Amino acid sequence: VQLQASGGGLVQAGGSLRLTCAASGISFNVNTMAWYRQAPGNQREFVAAIASGGIITYADSVKGRFTISRDNAKNMVYLQMNSLKPEDTAVYYCNAQNRYVTAMSYWGKGTLVTVSS
Repeated sequence: VQLQASGGGLVQAGGSLRLTCAASGISFNVNTMAWYRQAPGNQREFVAAIASGGIITYADSVKGRFTISRDNAKNMVYLQMNSLKPEDTAVYYCNAQNRYVTAMSYWGKGTLVTVSS
């Protein structure tokens, strides 16, 4: 199983970034795909998720600014991040959670997003 996250970088406050997660080795269509983030000194926190059926949830802190989407044909999940704030600075991780088997939860290595003020 491999979840390869990319697209992170340095951006000024108010700017945008698009994160991409390429999944392999899983049955993509039966996985809820999610993004989490971890800022220095903080615990990992939920950002957004999209179920295989398309149901989407967001953390309150990113609602209206971030958009999660998935391409089941390409085994890809995306996170469009707009109106970025310094407090969005974190390592962003991609997660795949099998909808039928709780133990089948996988993490990618993460991509760093830094938002300067």
